[in-house]
Amino acid sequence: MNYGYQKVVEKSFEKTEELVREKLAENGFGILTEISVNKAMKEKLNKNFRRYKILGACHPPLAFDALSEELEIGLLLPCNVTVWENNDNTITVTAIDAEKIINITGNKNLHGLSIKVNSWLKRALDSI
Repeated sequence: MNYGYQKVVEKSFEKTEELVREKLAENGFGILTEISVNKAMKEKLNKNFRRYKILGACHPPLAFDALSEELEIGLLLPCNVTVWENNDNTITVTAIDAEKIINITGNKNLHGLSIKVNSWLKRALDSI
């Protein structure tokens, strides 16, 4: 993956999601949005899909700073973290690489914020 961080763990889906939420909170993130992709696919398309969640994580102080700098940055927020079940019963956790995403803005003032976000997201994933 070249646009985020990824970790594969040998825990249950439920335990992994619980740990993801806990570790994100320890690093200053709250969850603003949550999408259960498998439920949405079943409801909208009547198709089965592996257990897969998208968590929209937000670090409020940095989100405030970013939005104060450039309102359009809202198109790139919140920071997505995904949790999905693999065929071998392991669980993959990913987090967006904020630096790569923010760099598309060309706003150098946002670059420093993205580095902070990445350090906290990576620390959260590494501690799972």
